[in-house]
Amino acid sequence: MPRQGVSGAALRLAFAIKRRWYRLRYPRLRLGRDVQIRGRLRLRRGVRVTIGDRTRINKLVRFAGPGEVVVGADCLLNATWVGCWDRITIDDRCLLSDCQIVDNTFHNLDPARRHDPPGPGTRSPIVIEQNVWVGAGALVLKGVRLGRDSVVGAATVVRSDVPPRVVVIGNPQQIVKRFDG
Repeated sequence: MPRQGVSGAALRLAFAIKRRWYRLRYPRLRLGRDVQIRGRLRLRRGVRVTIGDRTRINKLVRFAGPGEVVVGADCLLNATWVGCWDRITIDDRCLLSDCQIVDNTFHNLDPARRHDPPGPGTRSPIVIEQNVWVGAGALVLKGVRLGRDSVVGAATVVRSDVPPRVVVIGNPQQIVKRFDG
């Protein structure tokens, strides 16, 4: 057997062992076929996570909160932190690079209620549509929808919806490019 075939088989076996280990460690984790965990996963506070087929996990990817996270197929999560108290949906073919996605503000805004426990008004679902790229250091806040084929530039703070097929940067986010067609 050629050397490449042996090393490829060994790599597939290593990924299969790692998937099995993470499934045992985290009963609320569902992993699709051929998920590649090259780094580490950490789940906290009862979060439920589903990761789609052929998605790649690089470095440490962390999920926290009592909510539900669904990651589609063929994604790349690289050193990402996902804080989910409601629901976060990441569609197929997305690239998340060393960013933070959080669907909760953790505090009430009203000064009289600021020290009360967070209520339903402090959280809202996030939807990241197909083929979105979120750059390093970006922060995606509650209630946001990132449109299909969009790009969130490095260190951008996303506080409102991003239309499909655009590039946004800055704080507050601004559209700096539109993809034609």
